[in-house]
Amino acid sequence: MSSYNSRIGLQRGVVKIVRHRTEWAVLYRIEAEKLKNCIGDIAFDIQHVGSTTVPGLIIDIAIAVNSREAIYAVVKRLPDIGYIDKGDQGANGGYLLVKESEPDVRTFHIHVVEKNDVQWQNYIIFRDCLRRDANVRKEYAKLKKNLALKYPKDRDSYTRGKEQFIRIVLVKLNG
Repeated sequence: MSSYNSRIGLQRGVVKIVRHRTEWAVLYRIEAEKLKNCIGDIAFDIQHVGSTTVPGLIIDIAIAVNSREAIYAVVKRLPDIGYIDKGDQGANGGYLLVKESEPDVRTFHIHVVEKNDVQWQNYIIFRDCLRRDANVRKEYAKLKKNLALKYPKDRDSYTRGKEQFIRIVLVKLNG
């Protein structure tokens, strides 16, 4: 896992904004292949979500499954490929698992949700909006930079600070 260390990873709780790197998409594809090999018979879909999907350190991956029982089947298997169970976050990110390159340096966040859960649709809708709308992408990048300056060692406050913007964008998109 140390091969990820030089390319991705963020100390737990720390906020850091860096330039987009094209290698993130490659790292996502490599990790998605590992996930498919481990849980492909359970996962309905696996998607790269979050800021590393667009020109914006942890790679966020959302996994959709068919049922609540399937979430627990995924959670049971992912430790086999290095993921740490962080529990059910409910409406704040689904069931969360993380991978670390070294203790407390996170490289991947996995959010497991049911395919009919509004969170799944919102992950995809917001990601696609960032990809196609330069103005939204620019506003979001500016917000993230400001929040990173305000909360450099408070990841929870940084994340909460982004939530209102994301909700407003989703309301506009969902009409």
